[in-house]
Amino acid sequence: MRAFLLAVPLALAGLVASVPAWAQQQPLGGGQAQDTGAGDIQRANRIVQPYIEVGQVLSAELSPGDDVLTFTQVAVGVDINVQGRNSGAAVSLRYERNIAYGNDNVDTDTISGVARGTLAVIPNALSFEAGALAARTRVDGGGGTTANPLVREDAESRFYSLYAGPSLNTRVGEVDVQGVARVGYNRFENDALLTDAQGAPVDVFDDSMTYLGQIRAGVRPDTVAPVGLAVTAGGFQEDIANLDQRVRDLYVRGDVIVPVSPSLALVGGVGYENVEISSRDALRDADGNPVIGSGGRFVTDSASPRTIAFDVDGLLWDVGVMWRPSSRTSLEARVGERYDSTTYYGTFTYVPNERSAFALSVYDGVTGFGGLLNNSLAGLSSDFEAIRNPVTGDFGGLVNGTEGQSVVGGLGSVRSAAFRGRGVRASYQRQMGRTTAALGAGYDRRTFIAAPGTVLAAIDGLTDESYYVIGGLTRELGRNANLTTNAYVNWFDSATPGGDVTAMGASAAYNRSITRRLTGRAAVAVDYFDSEFSAEDFAFATALVGLRYNF
Repeated sequence: MRAFLLAVPLALAGLVASVPAWAQQQPLGGGQAQDTGAGDIQRANRIVQPYIEVGQVLSAELSPGDDVLTFTQVAVGVDINVQGRNSGAAVSLRYERNIAYGNDNVDTDTISGVARGTLAVIPNALSFEAGALAARTRVDGGGGTTANPLVREDAESRFYSLYAGPSLNTRVGEVDVQGVARVGYNRFENDALLTDAQGAPVDVFDDSMTYLGQIRAGVRPDTVAPVGLAVTAGGFQEDIANLDQRVRDLYVRGDVIVPVSPSLALVGGVGYENVEISSRDALRDADGNPVIGSGGRFVTDSASPRTIAFDVDGLLWDVGVMWRPSSRTSLEARVGERYDSTTYYGTFTYVPNERSAFALSVYDGVTGFGGLLNNSLAGLSSDFEAIRNPVTGDFGGLVNGTEGQSVVGGLGSVRSAAFRGRGVRASYQRQMGRTTAALGAGYDRRTFIAAPGTVLAAIDGLTDESYYVIGGLTRELGRNANLTTNAYVNWFDSATPGGDVTAMGASAAYNRSITRRLTGRAAVAVDYFDSEFSAEDFAFATALVGLRYNF
């Protein structure tokens, strides 16, 4: 699995060679390209930086015990950012090996990274997109995850996601045509059997395939009518391995755009949808109890009939506003009915200048855990910088990009059941001279959907909620050094008793160039984890000193 996932980031790295030379004609960010080292291939909008790191780590348990461990950390990786007029790619890929002294529990191998790329097949018409994600997390008895796992805990888990497909954006006469098709794969791995506070197994997500397609054709206002008109048809399906669950969402709709002023328009749409969620039951033993597999997940009874958990077949509609007073400000908000109930969704972005950006999004959809991973990955810009923990090197799903800060990954619940997910995400970043600040916050609510009469029926209608706040500050200290600080807080409110989790932490790192290629590193971090599943809280302090060599 890990070898397969390595192929996608490396393939995206191949986009470096595909971006033409004209991608190098303008300096990055409109200023002068910076010389960050002899081995740093940086020409205008092109950065390719392979590296190797060696560090010594000390980890002290503050609660509930007082154990102290030391281990050596060796890592190799590459950071790539290549941007052209119609193509672009960003890759952050890292392999890490922790070598302990007399404690095999600390010996770990970790591959982490995120990649997203777009390659123009026909400029301004047809492109090919792909993305991949590999990260680790901590999962607890309630099925909740946190972005920064405690390295020595047996609750460490890993999730992977990748997708690929073409994207169409062209014009046929007076008709604008947009389309997208994607195929994705997602996987979640956990080392320990997961049980809730009552000792019952929690059926966490295993893997899934996702399929998405959409085509839209529309004309602008004053083309064939005073209003804009559009027709959209599409569908989404996720096949979840756990209990052979299937989420299918098909729809067709027509939309009208009514201009009110050059910057404001009223929008509305009506259409038809067919949404169905179904699954099979678990295999039962002679006493009627569900059979648990070696990985702690329910074993699917492939001979059992497919049972419908959710079925909506009928009208969908929504109305709203679009406001775009300038190229730097954009708002779209809608309210209506979908999935046989009220729905709200929209986006707002504000980029007053090149030094700051704010983004807000409200979402509502029916999916599984894998579909959520694929959608968040596909929504990522192909121009970003991955933010990593300065001590562990982990990628927790947070990136900074030209469109603001984004969160990618599996924060929240990892239950296998399909769900209706609703929530809000906000981010803000600002550059003030030599200081860059970033802040992200979000809320996610997942109401689970399970078929009656199956082993998952008990969680049908239950809701998991999660909240997070993430912040960071980077300060350049002259030409050769910088100081970076990060902090996070995650709250997880489980649908089942005893599953609530609170996690928080902070870190600081100092980096100083010794030569043009060699950098000295020092970092400290404190992490705290409080779970109702355990009677004790966990707290760790970790420190690192090391060297990084840029090729």
